Amino acid sequence: MAAEPTQTQRTIMFVPFPAQGHVTPMLRLAHTLVNHANISVTVAVPDFIHRRMGQHSVPGVTLVSIPTGVHDDGGEEPPGPPAFMHAMEHHMPAQLEAMLLRAEQGTGLPRVSCMVIDLLASWAIPVAARRGLPVFGFWVGMVATYRTIMVIPELMEKGLISESGTIDGDICNKHQNIADHQILPKKLKLRFKDLPWLISSSAVSQKSRLAFWLQTVNRAKSVRAILFNSLHNEGGDSDLYDRPHGHEILPIGPLLFNDDPKMSSAMWQADQTCIDWLDKQSVGSVIYVSFGSWAAPIEPEKIRGFAQGLEASGRPFLWALKNTPSWRAGLPDRYIEKVAGRGKIVSWAPQDDILRHQAVGCFMMHCGWNSVLETVRQGVRMICYPISSDHFINCAYIVNMWEVGVLLVSSDQSNVKDCIGRVMEGEEGRHLQQRVNKLRENITVGDALRVAKTNLNLFMERIKY
Repeated sequence: MAAEPTQTQRTIMFVPFPAQGHVTPMLRLAHTLVNHANISVTVAVPDFIHRRMGQHSVPGVTLVSIPTGVHDDGGEEPPGPPAFMHAMEHHMPAQLEAMLLRAEQGTGLPRVSCMVIDLLASWAIPVAARRGLPVFGFWVGMVATYRTIMVIPELMEKGLISESGTIDGDICNKHQNIADHQILPKKLKLRFKDLPWLISSSAVSQKSRLAFWLQTVNRAKSVRAILFNSLHNEGGDSDLYDRPHGHEILPIGPLLFNDDPKMSSAMWQADQTCIDWLDKQSVGSVIYVSFGSWAAPIEPEKIRGFAQGLEASGRPFLWALKNTPSWRAGLPDRYIEKVAGRGKIVSWAPQDDILRHQAVGCFMMHCGWNSVLETVRQGVRMICYPISSDHFINCAYIVNMWEVGVLLVSSDQSNVKDCIGRVMEGEEGRHLQQRVNKLRENITVGDALRVAKTNLNLFMERIKY
């Protein structure tokens, strides 16, 4: 844990949404500000996140805990969304406001000068307003995804979707291309059912999801600017659309990576034997597989299909698969013993280290945005199996806009095996590698990085105190 700043200092407070994929990029941004601008940063996380990160630290960044009132047994899995979503609206605002008030009175934290709030944690925006603090928004994904959320009121006004989030069948069905309504480029080949607010298992959850996004849209109107964990132009399409609500859009994605070995933001202990295993494999031969920390468990029959397809490919593979019955129930009997040597399965993997390893040839993934950026940064081809949330939009960019990966349309053994072959060898595999190498150059030394640095400087000018 970093030492707290002195009371004579002021600090910028970050408030992330309580999921690993949201906490990590915010901590990386905090680390960047501390390193390059000598700015004091405090990151306020829910207590159940704080407990799991207690053994980790980010140099120069103070991590503080917000009480949630949520029961937490301290096990491997943190509390689920229903519990913490309720806490964000009904318990945490008062706790955060009390924390800010103590800081104003000179007790506890240093006085907070402004706040950077993850827009999925929009509950904190009214708190900041009550304390008279300026707020900057943070969006963990693409500008394109943000736009699909911000246009919800417009689509409702036009009668394209109902108050419960269902598509009006008489006007447009779920298979119609989004581009027909000037939301995203036609090249993406996205349908309305691929939008984040329509991806739900039931009408009830779909309605509550839409209500959450509408609340986010309304609260986001008051932020001064929005920092995006994304790339300048995102494939050259950003200038086609108006900026939602006239916000200043500041993509800084390529900057949110840190190779500092002292920085750790994981809530789980990574299996470091992965690297020793990779060291024994041939260059570009390994299939890395992971479906993230946030996505719900994949059905057992689909896990079985992945397992059988990986085995049938005849190639070495490294699979990060949570060691819980809900995730591993689908593995064939004695599968781990059967593939031992050629296949390695771990509960939690050091993903950055794996992706930069020369033995890795492709990444079979769920298309979580952090994983996408990390994969492109290391020049690794992708096999895409989107599950929920923004995964389908991210996948469309990977496959159709950037051409750096292929879509895995099903988890059937034959389809998994075929996709692996397409990506790992032949003309298609070479094309994908050329494209990802070009995109990698753009975000590591090209225009995307230069724009990100300019945007970060603009942000630091806005927050001077």
